[in-house]
Amino acid sequence: MDIKELKGVGDKTAEMFNRLSVYTVDDLVGLYPRDYDVYEEPVFINELNDEYVGNVVSIEAVVAGRPDVFRKGKLSIITVNIRDINGGTLKCKWYNMPYLSSSLKMGMRYIFRARLAQEKNKSFLFEQPQMYTIAKYNELMGSMQPIYPLTKGLTNNAVTKAIKQALDIYSGTLRKEFIPMHIRGRYELAEHNYAVNTIHFPQSFEEYALARKRLAFEEFFLFVLAVRSLKNSNERLPNGFVIQHDIRTQEFMGKLPFELTGAQQRAFDEIKENMVSDKLMSRLIQGDVGSGKTIVAVLALMNTAFAGYQGAMMVPTEVLAKQQYESTVALFDKLDIKLNVSLLTGSMTAAQKRAEYEKIASGEADIIIGTHALIQEKVEYKNLALVITDEQHRFGVNQRKELAGKGIAPPHILVMSATPIPRTLAIIVYGDLDISVIDELPANRLPIKNCVVDESYRETAYKFITSQVDAGRQVYIICPMVEESENMDAENVVDYTAKLKEVLPANIRTAYLHGKMKAKEKNEIMSSYAVGEIDVLVSTTVIEVGVNVPNATVMMVENAERFGLAQLHQLRGRVGRGEHQSYCIFMSGNKSKKTKERLEILNKTNDGFKIAEEDLKLRGPGDFFGVRQSGEMDFGIADIYTDSRVLKIAADSAQEVLDDDPFFEKEDNRYLAEKVAVYTRKCMEKINL
Repeated sequence: MDIKELKGVGDKTAEMFNRLSVYTVDDLVGLYPRDYDVYEEPVFINELNDEYVGNVVSIEAVVAGRPDVFRKGKLSIITVNIRDINGGTLKCKWYNMPYLSSSLKMGMRYIFRARLAQEKNKSFLFEQPQMYTIAKYNELMGSMQPIYPLTKGLTNNAVTKAIKQALDIYSGTLRKEFIPMHIRGRYELAEHNYAVNTIHFPQSFEEYALARKRLAFEEFFLFVLAVRSLKNSNERLPNGFVIQHDIRTQEFMGKLPFELTGAQQRAFDEIKENMVSDKLMSRLIQGDVGSGKTIVAVLALMNTAFAGYQGAMMVPTEVLAKQQYESTVALFDKLDIKLNVSLLTGSMTAAQKRAEYEKIASGEADIIIGTHALIQEKVEYKNLALVITDEQHRFGVNQRKELAGKGIAPPHILVMSATPIPRTLAIIVYGDLDISVIDELPANRLPIKNCVVDESYRETAYKFITSQVDAGRQVYIICPMVEESENMDAENVVDYTAKLKEVLPANIRTAYLHGKMKAKEKNEIMSSYAVGEIDVLVSTTVIEVGVNVPNATVMMVENAERFGLAQLHQLRGRVGRGEHQSYCIFMSGNKSKKTKERLEILNKTNDGFKIAEEDLKLRGPGDFFGVRQSGEMDFGIADIYTDSRVLKIAADSAQEVLDDDPFFEKEDNRYLAEKVAVYTRKCMEKINL
């Protein structure tokens, strides 16, 4: 059922929902809250301390004086002091709300609620507080109001109303249960329909936790069934391309301007062993950004090409594909390697694509590097024997299967990921793959210098950024959001860039980048940054997988507390890639001790695997709210860090089902088979958007 059939959802609103990948009522039901506004007991003003700063606080107080109304430029500002029963006072400030002065009568009692801020003189402040009568707040106290992902023009209220309608329709046709009853009983999993309704409007944290556990379990359960089913089919595939280690590859390794690290050599040895065995290779190389995964992949491609076969490497972005192509060709030319390398991307002209198609089909192209264009229908390979995908979670099981299907026979599969997932979880998440870990950085890499700071450091940070640009370096600044949101108090890329242009010297060239931009525009921005035409790039996490810019030496992450440690580490890997000392500034708007301790882990180590393990230890079963940590693993609510325990029991349960019925042939598992098929198809559609 199309969302336009819902009351109040016309063409314009439907278009906004479409930007959130919501097209149908079922899609809307699956748009889970990203957070909840929990109405807690009011606190006394004299209880406030630095740990409350950045958090939403409620205070019962009276208006303690006449409001002061004044203008500052285009802004209309109202300030007033409030006083609670213990005599504590606090200043409240509202912007562009002059009509409030009629409600702010001396002696009037309200519950004032806002995110606690701090002025330069260290005194506390409420900005834009909401005001409730005592009776109204008592109605809300203890409730959990959903906060949804939004896009420009779409309010939380509009989404909430639409979801209430959608749930009425969804509940009218109850979905069949697909998790076996004995598994549900063993792990105390709620029924599916109850969980879907409750996750949107829980009456208590206990209800929320029960619903979330069930929905996270089912996402992991379906995911693991999909990858394990693929592994079962791969395990039966004999090796049709026995590829020996070639003396020319060995000579190339000896001429490289650097020596492979022990971890790189181990990974390459495991690849060589797979490629001559009687079964096809299906392997993951996991390693930090900058650990040298790409050269290991190039060595595997060389052995494949020297054996008379073709190898293809698919990367997530056009700019990265072009960069990988150019660096590979330059290295081959420098070391006199006689192999033909082709580039294939979506933005190439029809004539350019035809020329590459011919080279690939004839076998003239030994190694092919590209984006999703490598799996387009028109691409025909002569003898594809090795498929490499970079950042595997951005392509998923189905897409690498599609690329693998381009060969005359099933090829070897090698996938690479810089996402630092603890090995215990990686074995589950990448269940269809053997795992190689590159856990050493090249000896010539200078360690990144890190600092965790609060808002008081901002002016110093901007001066430091200016000095780095003056020295010829480049800078990344990361924001959590694309645009301003009514329900998320955090920096956004669009407004931040405008503000930055006013703060930084006029000669500093600043631009922004985010995932909602068209592919062509994103490529142009990243290309300009890569060649040094942009000094400061303000971006969302879309640059997590970007280009290699050795000249970028500073990264500043705004609202760092809103990101997972593993994701922050992944982002940090965009700097420290050249000869110059690099720096990472984690700017936090939250002064709580727990937040500072968590971010300090990044200050102490640059080892992604240690960080991932520490992040896992710090996260308790209640740490559910905020930005999900696992990037783009195609989960709607589940998170491999927060829900690591659920991931493990879901993996065990999936294996139990497959051991009993590997091909879903039993009558009881027919509906489950349908769910697995729908799940994998949706993942592929999501990736192809």
